[in-house]
Amino acid sequence: MREFIVEADGGSRGNPGPAGYGSVVIDATTGQTLAEAAEYIGVATNNVAEYRGLVAGLRAAHELDPTAAVHVRMDSKLVIEQMSGRWKIKHPDMKPLAFEASKVFPAPQVTYEWIPREQNKHADRLANEAMDAGKRGEQWSASSSTAELEAADARAARAVAEPKPAGPPGDAAAGAARARAALSEGRAADAAASGSSGRRGAVESSGGGAVTAGADVRAARSVAAPATGWGPADMGAPATFVLLRHGETPLTPQKRFSGSGGTDPSLSDVGREQAERVGAALARRGTVQAVVASPLTRTRETAGIVAAHLGLDVTVDDGLRETDFGAWEGLTFGEVRERYADDLGAWLADPEARPTGDGESFAATATRIAATRDKLVAAYAGRTVLLVSHVTPIKTFVRLALGAPPESLFRMELSAASLSAVAYYADGNASVRLFNDTSHLRP
Repeated sequence: MREFIVEADGGSRGNPGPAGYGSVVIDATTGQTLAEAAEYIGVATNNVAEYRGLVAGLRAAHELDPTAAVHVRMDSKLVIEQMSGRWKIKHPDMKPLAFEASKVFPAPQVTYEWIPREQNKHADRLANEAMDAGKRGEQWSASSSTAELEAADARAARAVAEPKPAGPPGDAAAGAARARAALSEGRAADAAASGSSGRRGAVESSGGGAVTAGADVRAARSVAAPATGWGPADMGAPATFVLLRHGETPLTPQKRFSGSGGTDPSLSDVGREQAERVGAALARRGTVQAVVASPLTRTRETAGIVAAHLGLDVTVDDGLRETDFGAWEGLTFGEVRERYADDLGAWLADPEARPTGDGESFAATATRIAATRDKLVAAYAGRTVLLVSHVTPIKTFVRLALGAPPESLFRMELSAASLSAVAYYADGNASVRLFNDTSHLRP
C-alpha cells in the first residue's frame, strides 16, 4: 500500500475576510511532492479555509491512489482534533466540510497529526498565493507558484544551518543531531531531485540513488521523531514564560468584565502590594532574565514594580493585551446575562462568537496569542522571561500548550497576581510547569 502525507492550511485576512487554502500531497517514502492545490474562496473564516484545504488535499491524494494510506498534517489544532473525533464539531459552517472530508477515504486509511506552524510552510505559502491572486481578481495558477521552491530552499537552509554533531562514539545527543541532519539533508535532496516537473502528478522514482536516499530519510525519521509527550534529551534549554496576571484593580473584587476596550483601570492599593510581593519572590529566585508586559495600565504598573525588584527594564507587547469585551466592559456576569442573554449564550457555546458591540472572540484572541507566543519564543530562546498579562491571554497560553479545547477556558481559575509557567522547546513541544500559584502572596 502506498503512503501519502497531506499537508494543508487555510487563511483569512480579516477572519472573516478574503480567504484561501493550500494543500500538498507528499510521497511518505521519498519525500517528493506529488500534487499541489490552492484556491481563493472569497470571504470566509480561517477555520472554513482550513477545512477547505483539508478536503482539497484529501481529494488530490485520492486521485493519485484511492487505496493509499494517508497521514494528514496541519497546524490547525481545531481541525485535527475534530477530525480525530476528540472534539465535537459545533459550528454549522464546519459540519458539512468535516463530513465531506470524512467521505473522501475510508476512515481506517486516514490518520491526523498536529504540527507547529513552521513545519507547515509549504501549504501556508500556497494559501497565501491563493489569497494574493484573489486580491488581484484572479485565481491561483500552478504554473506561477513558487511555494515548492521556497519550501525546498527553507529545508536546504535548515540542513546547512544545523549544528554539526560532536561527541564521543555512542553519545546520544550527537546521534540525535546526526539523525536530524540526515533528515533535513534528505528532504532537501528529495525536493531538489523532484523539481517542478514532478509536483502535480504521481512520480515514480528510478535508480538506486533515489532508493538509498529514501531509506536514509526513513531511518532518520524513525530516530529523530520525538515521542509524544517527551522531548529529545538534546533540545537544549527551553524558552520559559513565567506568566503573571496583574494585581488587583478596583474592578477585580467585583468580578466585572475588564478587557482592552474599557476604562483601563489602574492598580488598587491591594494590587500594588501584590506586585511588590511578586517582585520580592521572583528576585529571591533570580531566574527571570527579561520582562514583557501588556500595554494596559494595570499590567504596565505591575510589571514596573516587579522589574524594579529584578533590576530589569520593561518591554511592552500589544499581543499580550486582554480580550476586548465590547459592550460588556465594566459589567458583572449577572448584568450581562440580564441585558444580553442571547449574545452571552452564544459566546459561552462558540469560541468564534463575539461579545455584544463587536468585541473580540476567544478564537481571535487565541490567534493573536499564538502569534505573540511564536514571536517571543524565537526572541527569547533558551531564556526565562516574565510576561505580565491578563486572565484570558494567560489561560490561552496554557490551553494552547496543553492542546485543550476552547471550552477549557471556563474551567480554569486564575487569581490576581498569580504565577503560571510554560516552557517551549526547539521541536515545538510545550510543557506546563506551574499554574495559578499564589503562595508568594501569603504573609
